[in-house]
Amino acid sequence: MHAPCAASTVPASDPQETWPVGLNADLHCHSVVSDGTLTPDELARRALGNGVQLWSLTDHDEVGGQAQAAQAARSIGLPFLTGVEVSVTFADATVHIVGLGFDDTDAQLLQGLYATRGGRDGRAREMAQGLAQAGIPGTFEGALKYAGNPELISRSHFARYLVEIGICSDIPEVFRRYLTEGKPGYVPHRWATLRNCVRWIRDAGGVAVIAHPGRYGFNPTLEYALFSEFIAHGGQGVEVVTGSHFAHEYPKYADMAREFGLAASRGSDFHSPHESRVDLGALPPLPSDLEPVWHLLQAHIRQ
Repeated sequence: MHAPCAASTVPASDPQETWPVGLNADLHCHSVVSDGTLTPDELARRALGNGVQLWSLTDHDEVGGQAQAAQAARSIGLPFLTGVEVSVTFADATVHIVGLGFDDTDAQLLQGLYATRGGRDGRAREMAQGLAQAGIPGTFEGALKYAGNPELISRSHFARYLVEIGICSDIPEVFRRYLTEGKPGYVPHRWATLRNCVRWIRDAGGVAVIAHPGRYGFNPTLEYALFSEFIAHGGQGVEVVTGSHFAHEYPKYADMAREFGLAASRGSDFHSPHESRVDLGALPPLPSDLEPVWHLLQAHIRQ
């Protein structure tokens, strides 16, 4: 795990200097509202305690935790951006787009997220059927115990249940053995389109960011297509430093940010103190020559 970057002390007179590229921003994490294990309030306090200087909560396809997160951040003096991580189908694969700094009461965005969540219940029941055929019954009910709401149920909730009942020793083992393509609990799903997702975020006043692009396993042609289509629809950022990448991938996506003229984002993708590879605020800083995404969102930061 990397040490967090040092706090920046800068004058407040120049807005570009107020939020420098070396800021310890964490703009990607999850609460119990989606598939994390901490409440928005607990995440805010953990972020501040870890030296985070700008924070966003980005639950999957859901903004129900935003009001609590904003209130918690305000109460402890932690600058905050609204956030969400939207599930998108691109090239028959699931891609995630983070939205930052939007109006979390925007009707079009809320309707789009609701529609995106709508398929999770049916998909989860199919996953449970596949696991039952593999000799593991009762997984839908077990996963639902962790999710609380069938609209928000995800593979992570199934994984936690399989660890709880001793089928696997940890979350990565569950995914390897049961929840990836070709395994008994894997069920593909048609999520939002890339075009619609970016439009929802932009029309709500926010900035769309490609989340952890190294995770998708695309060949160079498909990856180029993703970036090109994303920009064509109005996308403006990419995660360059993320807890879902290995350190050797940071320079690659810094280069892609430069090539495509995208702002750079930074986030741990933190889910749980016991499951996540990287803690809140524990990433290295962005490369100094990149434009940080928070420069596009100065007016949206809540303090």
